[in-house]
Amino acid sequence: MNMHSRIALAPLEPTTLEEMGLPIVFAREIFIKTMFRKNLELATDMAKELCITVPIVMELIEMCRAQKLIETLGTNGDGSSTQIRYQMTETGKSRALLALKQSEYFGALPVPMADFAIQVERQTIRNVGITKVKLEDAMGHLVIPDGLLNQIGPAVNSGKSILMYGPPGNGKSSISNGIRAAMGDKIFIPRVLEYAGQVISVYDPIIHTSASDPQDNINSLRRVGGSFDKRYVQCDRPSVITGGELTLDMLELKYNVTSKTYQAPLQLKAAGGVFIVDDLGRQKETPQALINRWIVPMEGGEDILSLQSGEKFTVPFDTLVIFSTNFHPNKIFDGAALRRISFKILIEAPSREDMLQIFMLVAKAKRFALDKEALTYLFGVKYHEVNNKYAAYQAPFIIDQMSATCEYQGLPRIMTRDLIDQAWANMFVADRDIES
Repeated sequence: MNMHSRIALAPLEPTTLEEMGLPIVFAREIFIKTMFRKNLELATDMAKELCITVPIVMELIEMCRAQKLIETLGTNGDGSSTQIRYQMTETGKSRALLALKQSEYFGALPVPMADFAIQVERQTIRNVGITKVKLEDAMGHLVIPDGLLNQIGPAVNSGKSILMYGPPGNGKSSISNGIRAAMGDKIFIPRVLEYAGQVISVYDPIIHTSASDPQDNINSLRRVGGSFDKRYVQCDRPSVITGGELTLDMLELKYNVTSKTYQAPLQLKAAGGVFIVDDLGRQKETPQALINRWIVPMEGGEDILSLQSGEKFTVPFDTLVIFSTNFHPNKIFDGAALRRISFKILIEAPSREDMLQIFMLVAKAKRFALDKEALTYLFGVKYHEVNNKYAAYQAPFIIDQMSATCEYQGLPRIMTRDLIDQAWANMFVADRDIES
């Protein structure tokens, strides 16, 4: 396998019910619930809803016919498009209703946890192979201090944890997002997982960006010699971003008492991708408590989750965890925790030269004209008042403020002293509020 290929090695499509690796009764129950809830009659429609092949559906149909749960209804259409239609018997409807009381889940058949672990290894983030060129392209809209990319690149390729720290407003979040953009390849996310007869939902359209490109599919099929398992969705590598709202509960399975199914925690949804913990130190839990929760999965490559019954089990952990904080690491972690974070990268405030370049980039992007005399006033007078305290966020803040004033007053979009003064007053009121 070429570890730098654009699409991860696809999960092979099962050809028989046995190859799916699911308990037969478990698969049958989901089949009859889906047929009942969706009022399905054709094998092709059943295959689409269950995300499996028609031959496997026929195995389920024959099993259920033998058990007198479904029966033949007749044919649909004529000629080459003729299909046999099926309907549920009264016994089948009763069985479906009983199964729905046990679990409301119906639809795509789950992927067994053991099979998912194999797929995770096939598309591991450790093989993403970010190069300097890819990283520079992804960060092209940012002004990155000399040498910083040379620290970030090896950290990402290691697939291990990263801590970015430094003063606020200098692009730690933007750099984290740039890392994700630099990956650029695609992996396969299971719609749902099965463990011990329990259903765990994984695919989340809010987190996972479906990347089903016909040409990509053709390329992936050539590499694996057949169609990929449709119980998976082909996606960009996922990126989960959390901030001050992150709690330890979000890292555990969530049980839905109505449907009697589980929702995967954030780090499981981020498998094969990036999990960004932004603003570390602003959460309800202490940074030390959050790090302690990550230690086992980060070191062992497996996470431990618990079912409603209390039974604990392991799931694969293949996620690049990026912690971002405005605090000095020594103030929020003990020595043992710091040793377990593989890479610590300081994101410093920009220099005067970098700051001027940031202003030029932002102004170009926002179509706002800079003025040499006004810039001299900004850097020679205004920044001098605050001891040349630069931060990357200041350029978009000031330009956005000036743009809003120009739009309101009908002024040309050109930087002036008066516009700078108004923007400056708003910016440092915000700073005082943050520091209080």
